Amino acid sequence: MKNTNLGKWASTFAGLLLFALPAQAANQDVSALLLQKTEAFSDAGPLGDGKTMAAMADDRLIFFNEIGDRATKADLASITPGPANGVSTTMKVSDWNCEVHGDVAVTSFIDNQERTDAKGQVMHARFRSVETWLNQAGGWRMIGSETVALVDDPAPIAIAPASLDEYAGTYQAPSGQRFAFARIGQDLTASVDGQEAVVQKAEARDIFFTPGGARAIKIFQRDTSGRISGFVYHRAGRDILFARLG
Repeated sequence: MKNTNLGKWASTFAGLLLFALPAQAANQDVSALLLQKTEAFSDAGPLGDGKTMAAMADDRLIFFNEIGDRATKADLASITPGPANGVSTTMKVSDWNCEVHGDVAVTSFIDNQERTDAKGQVMHARFRSVETWLNQAGGWRMIGSETVALVDDPAPIAIAPASLDEYAGTYQAPSGQRFAFARIGQDLTASVDGQEAVVQKAEARDIFFTPGGARAIKIFQRDTSGRISGFVYHRAGRDILFARLG
Protein backbone atom coordinates (compact mmCIF):
# COMPACT_ATOMS: atom_id res chain seq x y z
CA MET A 1 0.00 0.00 0.00
CA LYS A 2 1.31 3.44 -0.88
CA ASN A 3 2.27 5.61 2.10
CA THR A 4 0.60 8.93 1.25
CA ASN A 5 1.82 10.61 4.46
CA LEU A 6 5.44 9.86 3.55
CA GLY A 7 4.86 11.26 0.09
CA LYS A 8 3.37 14.48 1.48
CA TRP A 9 6.29 14.88 3.91
CA ALA A 10 8.84 14.42 1.13
CA SER A 11 7.03 16.94 -1.05
CA THR A 12 6.89 19.50 1.76
CA PHE A 13 10.59 19.02 2.60
CA ALA A 14 11.56 19.48 -1.04
CA GLY A 15 9.53 22.69 -1.21
CA LEU A 16 11.19 24.08 1.92
CA LEU A 17 14.61 23.18 0.55
CA LEU A 18 13.93 24.94 -2.74
CA PHE A 19 12.78 28.00 -0.78
CA ALA A 20 15.82 28.00 1.52
CA LEU A 21 18.48 27.65 -1.16
CA PRO A 22 17.75 30.95 -2.97
CA ALA A 23 17.54 32.78 0.38
CA GLN A 24 20.88 31.33 1.48
CA ALA A 25 22.48 32.31 -1.82
CA ALA A 26 21.07 35.83 -1.52
CA ASN A 27 22.49 36.18 2.01
CA GLN A 28 25.89 35.03 0.75
CA ASP A 29 25.72 37.68 -1.98
CA VAL A 30 24.95 40.35 0.63
CA SER A 31 27.82 39.14 2.79
CA ALA A 32 30.24 39.32 -0.15
CA LEU A 33 29.04 42.83 -1.04
CA LEU A 34 29.35 44.14 2.52
CA LEU A 35 32.80 42.59 2.88
CA GLN A 36 33.85 44.49 -0.24
CA LYS A 37 32.41 47.72 1.19
CA THR A 38 34.05 47.10 4.56
CA GLU A 39 37.46 46.55 2.99
CA ALA A 40 37.07 49.76 0.98
CA PHE A 41 36.04 51.66 4.13
CA SER A 42 39.03 50.29 6.07
CA ASP A 43 41.43 51.16 3.24
CA ALA A 44 40.04 54.71 2.99
CA GLY A 45 40.74 55.52 6.63
CA PRO A 46 44.56 55.50 6.56
CA LEU A 47 44.48 57.35 3.23
CA GLY A 48 42.38 60.15 4.69
CA ASP A 49 39.73 59.53 2.06
CA GLY A 50 36.74 60.81 4.00
CA LYS A 51 34.54 61.15 0.92
CA THR A 52 34.71 57.40 0.24
CA MET A 53 33.88 56.63 3.87
CA ALA A 54 30.97 59.07 3.99
CA ALA A 55 29.53 57.72 0.74
CA MET A 56 28.88 54.39 2.48
CA ALA A 57 27.24 55.96 5.54
CA ASP A 58 23.61 56.71 6.30
CA ASP A 59 22.75 60.31 7.19
CA ARG A 60 21.83 59.17 10.73
CA LEU A 61 24.94 57.06 11.25
CA ILE A 62 25.99 56.32 14.85
CA PHE A 63 29.76 55.71 14.74
CA PHE A 64 32.24 55.16 17.58
CA ASN A 65 35.96 54.66 16.95
CA GLU A 66 38.41 52.59 19.00
CA ILE A 67 39.02 55.35 21.58
CA GLY A 68 35.31 55.96 22.17
CA ASP A 69 34.91 59.16 20.12
CA ARG A 70 31.61 59.57 18.29
CA ALA A 71 31.55 60.66 14.66
CA THR A 72 28.77 61.64 12.27
CA LYS A 73 28.60 61.24 8.51
CA ALA A 74 29.70 64.88 8.20
CA ASP A 75 32.71 64.15 10.44
CA LEU A 76 33.73 61.31 8.16
CA ALA A 77 33.33 63.47 5.07
CA SER A 78 35.64 66.10 6.58
CA ILE A 79 38.57 63.67 6.90
CA THR A 80 41.42 64.63 4.57
CA PRO A 81 44.92 63.20 3.98
CA GLY A 82 47.49 64.17 6.58
CA PRO A 83 50.98 65.49 5.85
CA ALA A 84 53.39 63.20 4.02
CA ASN A 85 55.68 61.90 6.76
CA GLY A 86 56.97 58.68 5.28
CA VAL A 87 54.46 56.56 7.19
CA SER A 88 52.45 53.94 5.30
CA THR A 89 49.52 52.02 6.73
CA THR A 90 47.75 48.95 5.39
CA MET A 91 44.58 47.32 6.71
CA LYS A 92 43.47 43.73 6.24
CA VAL A 93 40.03 42.44 7.26
CA SER A 94 39.84 39.00 8.91
CA ASP A 95 37.43 36.94 11.03
CA TRP A 96 34.51 38.11 8.87
CA ASN A 97 30.95 37.30 9.91
CA CYS A 98 27.67 38.58 8.46
CA GLU A 99 24.10 37.91 9.55
CA VAL A 100 21.33 39.17 7.25
CA HIS A 101 17.86 40.00 8.65
CA GLY A 102 15.88 41.15 5.65
CA ASP A 103 16.90 44.74 4.89
CA VAL A 104 19.26 44.86 7.88
CA ALA A 105 22.65 43.14 8.19
CA VAL A 106 25.02 42.93 11.16
CA THR A 107 28.69 42.28 10.49
CA SER A 108 31.69 41.65 12.72
CA PHE A 109 35.36 41.50 11.79
CA ILE A 110 38.93 42.31 12.83
CA ASP A 111 40.92 45.07 11.14
CA ASN A 112 44.61 44.10 11.13
CA GLN A 113 46.73 47.22 10.84
CA GLU A 114 50.35 47.28 9.72
CA ARG A 115 52.06 50.64 10.06
CA THR A 116 55.54 51.29 8.68
CA ASP A 117 57.41 54.48 9.58
CA ALA A 118 60.05 56.33 7.57
CA LYS A 119 62.82 54.24 9.13
CA GLY A 120 61.17 50.96 8.15
CA GLN A 121 60.00 50.04 11.65
CA VAL A 122 56.77 48.04 11.50
CA MET A 123 54.05 48.28 14.15
CA HIS A 124 50.96 46.06 14.33
CA ALA A 125 47.55 46.69 15.85
CA ARG A 126 44.18 44.90 15.78
CA PHE A 127 40.68 46.32 16.07
CA ARG A 128 37.38 44.45 16.51
CA SER A 129 34.34 46.10 14.90
CA VAL A 130 30.62 45.38 14.85
CA GLU A 131 28.69 47.25 12.15
CA THR A 132 25.05 47.46 11.13
CA TRP A 133 23.92 48.07 7.54
CA LEU A 134 20.52 49.05 6.13
CA ASN A 135 19.37 48.28 2.58
CA GLN A 136 17.38 51.22 1.31
CA ALA A 137 16.98 53.25 -1.88
CA GLY A 138 20.48 53.59 -3.27
CA GLY A 139 21.81 50.37 -1.76
CA TRP A 140 23.35 49.26 1.52
CA ARG A 141 24.40 52.04 3.92
CA MET A 142 26.16 51.80 7.26
CA ILE A 143 23.88 52.92 10.11
CA GLY A 144 25.98 51.86 13.11
CA SER A 145 29.61 51.05 13.92
CA GLU A 146 31.51 50.39 17.13
CA THR A 147 35.20 49.49 17.36
CA VAL A 148 37.42 48.37 20.22
CA ALA A 149 41.18 48.01 20.19
CA LEU A 150 42.37 44.47 20.88
CA VAL A 151 45.26 44.24 23.32
CA ASP A 152 47.88 41.60 22.63
CA ASP A 153 50.04 40.17 25.40
CA PRO A 154 53.47 41.81 25.73
CA ALA A 155 56.56 39.67 25.39
CA PRO A 156 57.15 38.16 28.86
CA ILE A 157 60.52 38.18 30.56
CA ALA A 158 62.00 35.39 32.64
CA ILE A 159 62.34 35.88 36.40
CA ALA A 160 64.31 33.51 38.60
CA PRO A 161 62.10 31.31 40.81
CA ALA A 162 63.81 32.60 43.94
CA SER A 163 62.88 36.17 42.97
CA LEU A 164 59.26 35.12 42.42
CA ASP A 165 59.11 34.17 46.09
CA GLU A 166 59.25 37.89 46.91
CA TYR A 167 55.73 38.35 45.52
CA ALA A 168 54.15 35.37 47.29
CA GLY A 169 51.55 36.35 49.86
CA THR A 170 48.02 37.67 50.36
CA TYR A 171 46.96 41.19 49.37
CA GLN A 172 43.71 42.97 50.16
CA ALA A 173 41.85 45.95 48.67
CA PRO A 174 39.74 48.38 50.75
CA SER A 175 36.63 46.57 49.46
CA GLY A 176 37.84 43.34 51.07
CA GLN A 177 38.73 41.63 47.78
CA ARG A 178 41.85 39.50 48.11
CA PHE A 179 44.58 38.30 45.78
CA ALA A 180 46.77 35.38 46.84
CA PHE A 181 50.07 34.97 44.97
CA ALA A 182 52.18 31.84 45.17
CA ARG A 183 55.19 30.41 43.38
CA ILE A 184 54.56 27.00 41.88
CA GLY A 185 57.64 25.60 40.16
CA GLN A 186 58.88 28.16 37.67
CA ASP A 187 55.69 30.23 37.73
CA LEU A 188 53.96 32.85 39.84
CA THR A 189 50.23 32.22 40.21
CA ALA A 190 47.36 34.42 41.38
CA SER A 191 44.03 33.49 42.93
CA VAL A 192 41.19 35.98 43.50
CA ASP A 193 39.01 35.39 46.57
CA GLY A 194 39.81 31.69 46.64
CA GLN A 195 39.11 31.02 42.97
CA GLU A 196 41.29 28.81 40.80
CA ALA A 197 44.90 30.00 40.59
CA VAL A 198 46.05 31.42 37.25
CA VAL A 199 49.64 31.67 36.00
CA GLN A 200 51.08 35.19 35.80
CA LYS A 201 53.74 36.45 33.41
CA ALA A 202 56.17 39.33 33.95
CA GLU A 203 56.25 42.23 31.51
CA ALA A 204 59.06 43.81 33.53
CA ARG A 205 60.39 43.61 37.07
CA ASP A 206 57.43 44.10 39.45
CA ILE A 207 54.88 44.25 36.57
CA PHE A 208 52.78 41.13 35.94
CA PHE A 209 49.81 40.26 33.72
CA THR A 210 47.50 37.30 33.14
CA PRO A 211 48.06 35.77 29.66
CA GLY A 212 45.12 36.71 27.47
CA GLY A 213 44.16 39.55 29.81
CA ALA A 214 46.89 42.13 29.29
CA ARG A 215 44.43 45.04 29.69
CA ALA A 216 44.82 44.48 33.42
CA ILE A 217 48.27 44.54 35.01
CA LYS A 218 49.58 44.23 38.56
CA ILE A 219 52.26 46.79 39.47
CA PHE A 220 53.99 45.75 42.69
CA GLN A 221 55.21 48.38 45.12
CA ARG A 222 58.19 48.23 47.46
CA ASP A 223 58.90 49.96 50.76
CA THR A 224 62.12 51.81 51.60
CA SER A 225 63.83 48.51 52.46
CA GLY A 226 62.95 47.00 49.06
CA ARG A 227 60.32 44.61 50.40
CA ILE A 228 57.07 44.14 48.47
CA SER A 229 54.41 46.12 50.35
CA GLY A 230 51.46 45.88 47.96
CA PHE A 231 50.46 46.24 44.34
CA VAL A 232 48.31 48.43 42.10
CA TYR A 233 45.72 46.64 40.00
CA HIS A 234 45.61 48.78 36.87
CA ARG A 235 42.77 48.07 34.44
CA ALA A 236 41.44 50.30 31.65
CA GLY A 237 42.84 53.44 33.27
CA ARG A 238 41.52 52.62 36.75
CA ASP A 239 43.66 51.75 39.78
CA ILE A 240 42.87 49.68 42.87
CA LEU A 241 45.49 49.49 45.61
CA PHE A 242 46.02 46.14 47.31
CA ALA A 243 48.02 46.16 50.56
CA ARG A 244 50.07 43.15 51.59
CA LEU A 245 48.78 41.34 54.68
CA GLY A 246 51.06 39.96 57.36
